[in-house]
Amino acid sequence: MDDNPPRKSSLGSRLATALKPKQSGRRLMKKSTVNLREAAVSKDSSLKDFPSTSSIRTNAQPQYESFPTVDTQTGERQDYTALIHGLGHQGSFDSLKSVSRLDPQRLDTDTRAGDRRVASLSDVLWLRVCSHLPPSCVASLAFASKTLRYRLGPEAWIALNHPENEQFKSEFLVSLDSQLPDHLFCFRCITYHRRVQKGQERLRATATMNPLFICPWASEPTQIPLRMRLTPGHTLPFTFVQLVMRAHRYGPDYGIPPESLSRRWKCRESEWSHQSRYYIDKGHLLLRIVSKSFAEPALPPSGLRHLLYSREDYFPYFSACAHWRDGELMNNCKCALGHIPKPKETIAQQLRTGPQINNAMRHVNAIVSLCGKCRPMRRCPDCPTEYLIEVRFEEDKNDPVNKFKQSIVVTRWSDLGDGTTPLAGEWFACNRETDYDSFATIGRRGISGTFEAQSGVAIPGQRMLSLNPENVKMGEKGHNWY
Repeated sequence: MDDNPPRKSSLGSRLATALKPKQSGRRLMKKSTVNLREAAVSKDSSLKDFPSTSSIRTNAQPQYESFPTVDTQTGERQDYTALIHGLGHQGSFDSLKSVSRLDPQRLDTDTRAGDRRVASLSDVLWLRVCSHLPPSCVASLAFASKTLRYRLGPEAWIALNHPENEQFKSEFLVSLDSQLPDHLFCFRCITYHRRVQKGQERLRATATMNPLFICPWASEPTQIPLRMRLTPGHTLPFTFVQLVMRAHRYGPDYGIPPESLSRRWKCRESEWSHQSRYYIDKGHLLLRIVSKSFAEPALPPSGLRHLLYSREDYFPYFSACAHWRDGELMNNCKCALGHIPKPKETIAQQLRTGPQINNAMRHVNAIVSLCGKCRPMRRCPDCPTEYLIEVRFEEDKNDPVNKFKQSIVVTRWSDLGDGTTPLAGEWFACNRETDYDSFATIGRRGISGTFEAQSGVAIPGQRMLSLNPENVKMGEKGHNWY
């Protein structure tokens, strides 16, 4: 039995052993004696001359470096990983822009290849395809390339000049709008005219001469709704809607901004004042017109008609769509005027008319609350137009005696469409009788909410009711509108 037991190692020796680098770490730092280039060349040699795996393992060990080596002669980074990834990306491109940048002739080659495929199809097949397309699409197909032009011939464009194809001719010419910034399409004569006030077009009163282009048929009557009545003496030509939407789609060189259409004016025949504003939302031009006038309380039926209707054409002084006679618009305006309270009277003023005294007349509330009939917002079921009727207590700067009076305010919101054609869409629905269903098209969110949201103004919660709940369409033959 050994009398001398083994001594325990000290703390320093144990720490040195724990921190000692492992054998695997030293193996990674060894340099390799194998030349990769010579190994690649040796592949072409015979198998007997190729070094065996055992010899490679015996004579050399692989090297793993944390950074790529650099050639001292050329400065090239010998990073084989980057080289492999670079070879993997050859022939693949991320976009057509990179294709044209790397190979400018590739797009031309693809175009010529596409033309050869189009030319390989027979004329009978192309005529069969055109038989299923409208004339406007056939003309656009012939306009796409020279090969299609030779295949289809000029008959595709000649057919557009037939009187029964005027609508298709308009559709084809409107599709060329992006290529003609200096011209404006005229739906009256179906021709492009040069703009005579390019960039300086301004909306003016109807009685003011304001030609945007020279058209020989400008003074001729037409059934196309080229103008929308805003108020007496003021209209909105469709050409301004074209200019605004062209500038929105293609750039400022094609038209004017929507802010240039905003106006403030006062009617010469009455006390009505108006303010218009425009806004573009999702490719459609939205319109808002606020019309207001001071009103006296307890007006008789003749006074109500004198306040609301123009004696020139018996249209309302405020802005309204073409379907204002059908429904409850004018009845709601008369109902709102009936809520205007009489001005307050002192006890002395009441005693002049009789011995009775009414304390309610001494403390009249200036804030008028409308009833459940005239307070909700109304939407026209036949066009994208909404109305809101209010009674406000405002200042009259022209009256030195009674500076604050009650006024009726009628606000109209309308969707004027995308400005491509006056023969269809929202513009046509606002000016003519159509089968347009506004509640199914617009949905739950109103045009008013969309318009006011762009300026951060929130309209108080209102019910949205139909302007014509009974769906009775009598127009001028009815008597409820007057």
